[in-house]
Amino acid sequence: MFAPPINRLITEFARLPGIGQRTAQRLAFHVLRLPPEEALGLADAIREVKETVGLCEVCFNLAVGPTCRICEDERRDAEVICVVEEPSDVIPIERTNEYHGRYHVLGGALSPIDGVDPEDLRIAELVSRVESNGTREVVVATNATTTGEATALYIADALRERAPDVSVTRLASGLPVGADLEYADEITLGKAFQGRRAL
Repeated sequence: MFAPPINRLITEFARLPGIGQRTAQRLAFHVLRLPPEEALGLADAIREVKETVGLCEVCFNLAVGPTCRICEDERRDAEVICVVEEPSDVIPIERTNEYHGRYHVLGGALSPIDGVDPEDLRIAELVSRVESNGTREVVVATNATTTGEATALYIADALRERAPDVSVTRLASGLPVGADLEYADEITLGKAFQGRRAL
């Protein structure tokens, strides 16, 4: 329907998560309308990110160089490690300004159905890091999904066995702020009751 270069651009945009065919077409035509310096700036930014960004050799977060900025920050509490599934999970936690420790990025969650076993994640690296680092607490911040819960339980069991002195905690789950009880499902409400605390 379009010239081959336009079709290729639409196809590439459509491969992005959450982008359907129509949105891909809109993005392609938006790029075509951009001044050349802006369009080439986008292309250069994509190229630069692919060439320079890798994984931190300590926590496996995104990094430019061998270690990420969080691992290099001496003000962070090195004795507390927050375990997340993906590098993108670090951002919302950092935005809270409540957590001041370090991170460990697993690279996914356990899912035997999808062929993701413990060996496919960075769980062994976490256990090794906890054993050798004088860690006092591991905060498991995997997603509140079936796979996230399974991963959290697996990590807790592994750490209880190999590092019994380390406290393993899980982020609380339950009712979001501003929610009405009548709209809460049974599982969410049940989690809220389990995680209740004194006022």
